[in-house]
Amino acid sequence: CQPVPKPESRVEVCDLNPCPPRWKVTPAGPCSSSCGLGLAVQLVTCVQLLHGQEVLQEEHLCPVAEKPLTSVPCVIRTCSYEWSFSEWSECSTSCGNGIQTRQDFCLSSLTHKPVNPLFCRRFPKAIVVRGCSAGPCPEQEGPLSPGAELQPVTPATHPTRAAAGTEHRHKDMDVPLSAGPHEQTKPGGGEEDTAKRCFLCVCGNLFLSATGIINMTGVESRDCTVAIGRPLREEISVTILESSLNCSAGEVLLFSGRMMWRTGCRKLPLSLINSRTNTLIVKQRVVLPGNGVILQYNSRTATKKYYQDCDQQLFGPQGEIVNPVQLPEQRQEVVCRTFITVAPRQRISIRALNTDLGPEDNQTHFNYILVRDVSTMKTVVFHGKQQFLWQSTGSQAEIEFHE
Repeated sequence: CQPVPKPESRVEVCDLNPCPPRWKVTPAGPCSSSCGLGLAVQLVTCVQLLHGQEVLQEEHLCPVAEKPLTSVPCVIRTCSYEWSFSEWSECSTSCGNGIQTRQDFCLSSLTHKPVNPLFCRRFPKAIVVRGCSAGPCPEQEGPLSPGAELQPVTPATHPTRAAAGTEHRHKDMDVPLSAGPHEQTKPGGGEEDTAKRCFLCVCGNLFLSATGIINMTGVESRDCTVAIGRPLREEISVTILESSLNCSAGEVLLFSGRMMWRTGCRKLPLSLINSRTNTLIVKQRVVLPGNGVILQYNSRTATKKYYQDCDQQLFGPQGEIVNPVQLPEQRQEVVCRTFITVAPRQRISIRALNTDLGPEDNQTHFNYILVRDVSTMKTVVFHGKQQFLWQSTGSQAEIEFHE
């Protein structure tokens, strides 16, 4: 084209209308589980391209129906062990409300054969007991009040300790508490019937007294779990008074807390276990009906301070969590935590009613929240003004306010 005159280069604006706002997704963060199915959190923002630059916009300006998920499934590798379950049993009653149960097994993903349940202890386990209904009973007159068959009853205690346990129930507790287990009686029922019912219903309870005796012998369930809770400034010690566990059959006792994990079967009588914190979970697994242990627990002032002054301890059934006020000179010095412990038979839901963690707030310098499921040690992060509903797989949770 050299002999032909070259025209001048021209640039013309083809469209003066700005691009509409669109969703922008940052790469997903780390997977919440080291093996098996987990969740990865990704940041989703609404942006608009103005003069060649991405400008952050309010979320309502982007199409709500097209918003990507903030959490996406992820799998790093296949877990070596996993929970497996038997079929559900038939309903325990021929009419009215009853329960169904199933057995749980820890399986090796390589051999597909059962192994020691301790290999699966860090993985969430589905429920093994559920409600069922076989229709109304003919002799039943009118509907029962909601939860009429689900009222908690007092666990079996040593006669000399029963009065003492009632006397200082919730004494010295400086945190919101649920009502302690109370005794349920029926018209015409004698003390023997009441004691028998209490004897078998110790499992799944949370004990908040300063001291007490817990009888876990003769329970009908294969797994029996109890929890003990005290204020943050205290620690718990447990003595095994009696044990009829069959160690050769695989029966075992497990103790777990925020700073310890211990199992045992042999030489349990008169042994002493120190929690070193204010909460302790005791789980008993038996194979032969009637076997079990009898525990005596006590609480005392902690020898070492394992918590920050801004930490809080909550016990169910409900409560309110407000981020602590932090002065500018305190920034980055401590991590404020809220510990939640409920009865082992219960689960925890946390709903963010109002979340405003922006830098313009002059009473807090926190800008994201960590919520940890203690039973699985999985942590979820919530940022900025993000509202959320979180549910636990176990009976303990921790919340941390971070900068």
